[in-house]
Amino acid sequence: MKDIDPYQPLYPIGVVADILKIHPRTLRVYEQEGLIKPARRGGKRYYSNSDLQWLQCLRKLLTEEGLNIAGVKKLLSVAPCWQIRNCDEETRKKCPAILNFPIPCWELKPKSCIEKGLKCEECDVYKQKRAAVISTKCCNE
Repeated sequence: MKDIDPYQPLYPIGVVADILKIHPRTLRVYEQEGLIKPARRGGKRYYSNSDLQWLQCLRKLLTEEGLNIAGVKKLLSVAPCWQIRNCDEETRKKCPAILNFPIPCWELKPKSCIEKGLKCEECDVYKQKRAAVISTKCCNE
C-alpha cells in the first residue's frame, strides 16, 4: 500500500469538525485569521493529515495553554521565514516578509508568490513553521 502524502487534502470541513469536536464555524474563523489554509475543491474546504495535526495543536494552544488567536499568531512570527529558507541578502532586500516583519509571509500573500502561482499550504516555509510549533508546543513525548 502506498503511503499517504501528509499534505494531501482528504477531509471535508464537517469530518474535521467532528474529529476535533468543534463547530465548522470555528474552522472558518481559524482560516479567516490566517491560522490554517485548507485546500479548496469546488468551493469546499478540504484538510490534510498535516492540517489535522496542526489543528489539534492549535486547539491545545488555545484551550490548554491559555493562548488566544493573537498569541498564536505572535508565536508563529517569532522565527522569520528567511531564517528557515536561508535566503541570500539580495532576496531579503526584495522580500515583503522582511520589509513587513514581524508579519509572517503567509499573512502578506506576497506578490512574488502569487505571480508564481505558489500557495502557502504548499510552501516549505509555512510547513516548517507549523511543524516547528507543533513539535515545540504540542508534542507530549
